Amino acid sequence: MVQKTGKDFKQLLWLNSLRTVKDETTIEPRYYISSTCGSAYLLDSSRKHGGIETSLHWCLDIAFREDESRIRKGNGAENFAVLRHIALNLLKKEDTAKIGIKNKRLKAFCAEVYLEKVLAGLVS
Repeated sequence: MVQKTGKDFKQLLWLNSLRTVKDETTIEPRYYISSTCGSAYLLDSSRKHGGIETSLHWCLDIAFREDESRIRKGNGAENFAVLRHIALNLLKKEDTAKIGIKNKRLKAFCAEVYLEKVLAGLVS
């Protein structure tokens, strides 16, 4: 990672993020500091990142019911988030079962042989 000093920054960009949920629209300003990219590049990157973030969160919520987690003490929430991400990546990597992540998780729970296939992704 290259660290830049303040003199290397050439642009301060401001982007209004418009979000509509159930007929309620909110506008949230976002600020970016850039050394090279323009506003069009920033807008495209911001949209792509949002799609990735939404996709990942949706998958974790559906397959692992992450939003329902009641873990709150100490580092528990962060530790379990890391474990969920590892499990999600292993389940996505395992491609012999042509079923969704939630069902792969259930299958790994019920069948030890399949669980071993999933965990084999750690060493391959």
